[in-house]
Amino acid sequence: MKFNRILLKLSGESLMGEQGYGIDTKRLNEYAVQIKEAHDKGVQIGIVIGGGNIFRGLSGAGKGFDRVKGDQMGMCATVINSLALSSALGAVGVKNRVLTAIRMEPIGEFYNKWKAIDAMEAGEVVIMSAGTGNPYFTTDTGSSLRGIEIEADVMLKGTRVDGVYTADPEKDPTATKFAEISYDEVLARGLKVMDITATAMCKQNNLPIYVFNMDIVGNLAKVLDGEDIGTYVHA
Repeated sequence: MKFNRILLKLSGESLMGEQGYGIDTKRLNEYAVQIKEAHDKGVQIGIVIGGGNIFRGLSGAGKGFDRVKGDQMGMCATVINSLALSSALGAVGVKNRVLTAIRMEPIGEFYNKWKAIDAMEAGEVVIMSAGTGNPYFTTDTGSSLRGIEIEADVMLKGTRVDGVYTADPEKDPTATKFAEISYDEVLARGLKVMDITATAMCKQNNLPIYVFNMDIVGNLAKVLDGEDIGTYVHA
C-alpha cells in the first residue's frame, strides 16, 4: 500500500495519555514526531482530531446539556486539540495550518476543500477542526467527510487498539482481530470501528479505512511502509 495523501484521524481520548483528562504533552509530542516522519517521506497529510479528552457532546446531553450546545462544546474541544497539535508540529519544524469548520479567525482559517488541498500540495500538514460544523455528527463522520473531500487515498484511524476485533478486546478476552474486513461486514456485525454514518460515507465514496494503534511510537511509519499491524476496511 503506497499512500500519497492520507487523512489521519486521531482520538481525543488518546491525547490524555496517562492523565485521564486533558492533553498529555508527552503523548502530543510523540504524535508530532510520528507525523513529522510521515511528512518527511513526502506523504501529504490531513488530520482530524476528536475532542473526547475535553468534552463529549453526547455524554454531556445525558447529563442535562442541550444536545446542540453540547456538540458545539465538543467542536470547540477539537479546536483546542488541533491548536495543541499545531504548536507541537511547529516545534519540530513541520509547517502546518489549522482550518476550522466554523468561522473563528484568527484562531484558524475557515475550511474549504481547495484551501486544504493547496496547503498539502505546498508541503503543509493541514489540521481540520470543529468537526463538520454541525451538531449530531461525530468527529468520525467529520473525518470521513474531510477524507472524501480532500481526495485522500485512505483514512488512517489511530486509536488505542491495534485493529478491528469481533468484540471489544478490552472487555472480551476471546475477541479476535480481523486483518481485513468489508464495510458491509462492519455494518452487519455492528462493529464499533466508527459510527454508522461515518462507515456508510466511506463505503459510498470508496474511502478505505486502516485502523491501528497510534499510541505505540513508530506505528504510523510502519503503516506507511506497508507493515500489516492493523485492520484494513474496504469494499
